[in-house]
Amino acid sequence: MADILTPALGESVTEATIGKWTKKAGDPVKKDEVLVELETDKVSLEVVSPADGVLSEIKTPDGETVTPGAVLGVVTEGAAAAPSAEAPKAEAKAAPAPKAEAAPTPAPAPAPAPAAAPAPAAASGGSVAIMTPTMGESVAEGTMGTWLKKSGDTVAKDEMLVEIETDKVAVEVSAPAAGVLTIVAEAGSTVTPGQQIGSIAASGEGAAPAVAAPAPAAASPARAAPGDAPHLSPAVQRVVTENNLDPKALAATGPKGNITKADAIAAIGAAVPAPAAAAPAAPAAPRADQPREERVKMTRLRQTIARRLKESQNTAAQLTTFNEVDMTNVMALRTQYKDAFEKRHGVKLGFMSFFTKAIVAALKEIPAVNAEIDGTDIIYKNHYDIGVAVGTEKGLVVPVLRDADQLSLAGIEKGIAALGKAARDGDLTLDQLQGGTFTITNGGTYGSLMSTPILNAPQSGILGMHNIVQRPMAVDGQVVIRPMMYLALSYDHRIVDGKEAVTFLVRVKDLLEDPARALLDL
Repeated sequence: MADILTPALGESVTEATIGKWTKKAGDPVKKDEVLVELETDKVSLEVVSPADGVLSEIKTPDGETVTPGAVLGVVTEGAAAAPSAEAPKAEAKAAPAPKAEAAPTPAPAPAPAPAAAPAPAAASGGSVAIMTPTMGESVAEGTMGTWLKKSGDTVAKDEMLVEIETDKVAVEVSAPAAGVLTIVAEAGSTVTPGQQIGSIAASGEGAAPAVAAPAPAAASPARAAPGDAPHLSPAVQRVVTENNLDPKALAATGPKGNITKADAIAAIGAAVPAPAAAAPAAPAAPRADQPREERVKMTRLRQTIARRLKESQNTAAQLTTFNEVDMTNVMALRTQYKDAFEKRHGVKLGFMSFFTKAIVAALKEIPAVNAEIDGTDIIYKNHYDIGVAVGTEKGLVVPVLRDADQLSLAGIEKGIAALGKAARDGDLTLDQLQGGTFTITNGGTYGSLMSTPILNAPQSGILGMHNIVQRPMAVDGQVVIRPMMYLALSYDHRIVDGKEAVTFLVRVKDLLEDPARALLDL
């Protein structure tokens, strides 16, 4: 027998809390297989099996506190593992006799026999491990999303199985081979790169019976639909499940023919009017079926957004200054050349390129707004990597447009369009989310008239764009109607003085009201 011991927890760490055991007492285990995770006030540590065998005893259950050197459980080596391997064989030999007797009587009797086949296949040496992929630099762990398949289901090679959420991006995990799935890491558990989260019995013997098993269920449309439907992301799967939607009936508007969360929500709205027309009392039914409150665990991305924004508020001396810009000339220039611009460059001419050009010019004049604080030092940036806030189904992300000062208007529009698409499709890389020097956020796309944006730490400035509204303005002694936009610059008052902030915003305003100045570098 081999004891499973609590490892050293690190300097100044005297105790840890047992997380979730990945095996139950009596389960076979392999040497170096992760059995349990210990949580301390600083890090999480994985404890692996000291030998091949059977986990014969768990001495410290989930949630208990342990100290270094404490015995967590016991693994019975070698001989104890053999019976578990022999048992399926004995059962397999016994299976043919009942099968021969059962054949003449009920026809459905053979159906259970294939269903039992995946178990020995999974236990055989022909399984392929599903591992947590590398999730990017500085990302040490992720949270398992909802599995799109259950243990025992048949999967195809490269079929999407689960999404792992990190504090920056979501990583999709696909099946490495065709066969029968066994899940090791359940939804909601924390995993690290290289950790096994499941396995696939890749032998043809294990896969074939599982394909035949769903055939009797084909008579039930409700159960057959999800299996035949396109692969759904965890967010979409949840909407479909909670509202009893048929994935095959949903119109897919996402990239590569995927069903988006908006598609599922739209299907809910489309389905409600029919019962309402049939019976006046129907509108009350959805309210009665739903709880008054619902508690949902925050995603890692949402937790990170919450933490970083609060840290930004607590760290920087944030202040916001406002101005307004007359968009008449920019809108006229855009209207005049938008068709020729799109024909020439293959991208639409929007407002973001004008704002980016104006911001880069202002940053060159007021370098403090493009700087950051590091301890007692100020780091001035001589490059202009502009973050563009993008709202997605999972939350706000800020991909970075690199070297914006070296891009033309067309280059800026193409770059922002590509980043926006990648953000909405969930295809952003970590490199695209790091290293910005200044950020633009456009609340005007949602109808915002005015706001005070929060700094994207460690940056020292963020510009908030807002809705363009026709307002009466005094021009040369006359009242005229002009398209006006409020601008808001939030800045870190520790390194940006009020005079610099106001000068920066006025400079942006001047370049937008006379866009030729930006194009002529005046």
